[in-house]
Amino acid sequence: MNDSEATAQTGDDADQVQVEITDCPADDAHTVVGALNALFSSDRATEDAPQGSAGPGPSVWAMTVDVSEEPAAAQPCRLTGPVTVTLQGGPWAADRLHTGLASVFTVQDVGSAAGDQEQERQLRLSTRQIAA
Repeated sequence: MNDSEATAQTGDDADQVQVEITDCPADDAHTVVGALNALFSSDRATEDAPQGSAGPGPSVWAMTVDVSEEPAAAQPCRLTGPVTVTLQGGPWAADRLHTGLASVFTVQDVGSAAGDQEQERQLRLSTRQIAA
């Protein structure tokens, strides 16, 4: 492995996960953005409330999440219905983000595709039931 390959594997991008939120109302997308910002840092401010699309097509809300730090403690969040989230990043980073999401929502793995250095995972989030 040469120096540029080593840098690519251990650089800042290794801690970044691209997140797409789809198949939900804007309020649920805002809830997921807020939860991700409570767990990790990202390029999207929590107060930057996602807006729905005016057209007939589906809305997609995107953000980049930095998972270099352990996820912070966060309270479970309520969703009005299931939300589809697609993660794209290195296996370690995608696993850390998945673990963080599972602390706030019920997470169902829907599908995945893996490449040499990156993987894509599709998840279905729903409200996590809390034992009384």
